[in-house]
Amino acid sequence: MRSSHSPSSSAQAARQALALRLREIRLDAGLNARALAALAGWHESKTSRIENAKKQPSENDLAAWVQACGVPGLLPELIAELRAVDSAWLDWRRAEKTGLTHLNVAVRALYERTRLYRSYCQDVIPGLLQTAGYTTATLAAIRDGRKVPVDDVADAVAERMARQHILYEGNHRFVFILETAALTYRRGGPEVMIGQLGYLLEAMALPSVSLAVIPPDTERAGRWPVENFYIFDDAQANVELVSGFLTITQPREIGMYAEMFMRFHEIAVFGREARALIKRAMDSLE
Repeated sequence: MRSSHSPSSSAQAARQALALRLREIRLDAGLNARALAALAGWHESKTSRIENAKKQPSENDLAAWVQACGVPGLLPELIAELRAVDSAWLDWRRAEKTGLTHLNVAVRALYERTRLYRSYCQDVIPGLLQTAGYTTATLAAIRDGRKVPVDDVADAVAERMARQHILYEGNHRFVFILETAALTYRRGGPEVMIGQLGYLLEAMALPSVSLAVIPPDTERAGRWPVENFYIFDDAQANVELVSGFLTITQPREIGMYAEMFMRFHEIAVFGREARALIKRAMDSLE
């Protein structure tokens, strides 16, 4: 059995939609759960668990299902749905089993078609604003900490750097909100951090970029730090958790993250005040 459970209703809704589709296919074929199980060669309880979204089917399970129901032509479509369910929640071990580069390549088109990108980060500079040195230190730590079996950090860094062309080209707007801690957590040593913070000051001058920092002494009023999240227009939100990577497509959930973003926006500082916080972090390193 696959383990794709996540805390998101987006992932759960995708699982339930696939389960409902399989139940409808069985009913259209005039089969009860016991008859389908007999034709598929498994226990009746497995059919029930699949239809109630308690067990996620494998691609082989789907093949047996459509064969039993006499609709083998539906298999490619169902496999596509299954893979969409998988993509809603990816645990890091499964996501990174072939290295770090493919994950970065996979989101390239998403970044390039997004017109309004919003990100909130409490402990890291977001990828679009990272220097090569900072990205290298970050991905090397991920490789070592999560025991990624393939060492492709250099290729992943190159992909991240190539992605940054959207800061300069096309009709894109970027709003970044950082906690002060993201400016002070060291990745790659003082020289790397000084270069990274200097690059933030340069990026703030770009017409497409709006960068804000939440001061350390601000009154939070319920706006406590949360997980790092990234919103792509109103179509998708990505969330990085300790155990995996969450893709949110449910409008209600995207709205919750957009609302939280606005709450952080209210207490963040921009322009001269944000620059002062970045320069203060640089001074502490020098």
